[in-house]
Amino acid sequence: MTRNRATTIGFVAVLLWSLLALFTVGSAPVPALLLNTICFSIGGTLGLIWTWANGGLGQLRTVRWTTYLFGTIGLFGYHALYFSALRMAPAAEAGLIAYLWPLLIVLFSGLLPGEHLRAGHLIGACLGFAGAAVIIAGGGGAGFQASHLPGYGLALLCALTWSGYSVMSRRLGDTPTSSVAVFCIFTAIASGGLHLAIEETVWPGTAFGWASIAALGLGPVGLAFYVWDIGVKQGDIQILGTASYAAPLLSTVVLVVAGIAAPSWGLAIAAILVTGGAAIAARASLKS
Repeated sequence: MTRNRATTIGFVAVLLWSLLALFTVGSAPVPALLLNTICFSIGGTLGLIWTWANGGLGQLRTVRWTTYLFGTIGLFGYHALYFSALRMAPAAEAGLIAYLWPLLIVLFSGLLPGEHLRAGHLIGACLGFAGAAVIIAGGGGAGFQASHLPGYGLALLCALTWSGYSVMSRRLGDTPTSSVAVFCIFTAIASGGLHLAIEETVWPGTAFGWASIAALGLGPVGLAFYVWDIGVKQGDIQILGTASYAAPLLSTVVLVVAGIAAPSWGLAIAAILVTGGAAIAARASLKS
């Protein structure tokens, strides 16, 4: 597989993550960890079926247990920290901090063998982050308050967790992508145990709610992790990191089209920042 093709496949994850907010709204009132349990069960089961159909189950036995632990911590840790951060701090501010992960991916990737961090990557990443800030903050907010510091801290750990998982996955290039199915299953088990301990079980009350959960498990919390794994291992991780800023942009566009959010000048400004940042970073990678 060529580097450019792997990068394109990885970007499919960004497109799928743009539907995360829409389907999450549709899945209400299911609590976060229960939603995590169901969605990762769907994504993991389908991954195992695909692996079995392609005769790859034997490969899973050769994967080290430390790799399975690493992958489970990455998937479960990110979502557990994210949901907790949004409970302890305002969603806009906490979400803004959590969305530092694309910028961190671009910066951390410069430490990988064979990768070089250029000025264009830094400029593109900063422009992309500014675009994400416009979208997530919505042009305003309550501001950062000391009482919300614990939530902000968890959001920062969230960003570090996903960026670290993505960059370190590059060092596991010999690990089959099918191992992500096991990551998902273990994440579902961990989420289910934590759900039973701290959450009240609430199921969807409509067919649309169940359809939204199924869509989440198939796409943003399913297929997305498999294609992202291919992208960060075999593609241009710096372009992927910067292009990930398209996720909050596309997510907002989807919400506007669905009538859940209203269009604004902030959205237009964010589109220019995100697109420009991605173009600058892409040019820097081509020069590399």
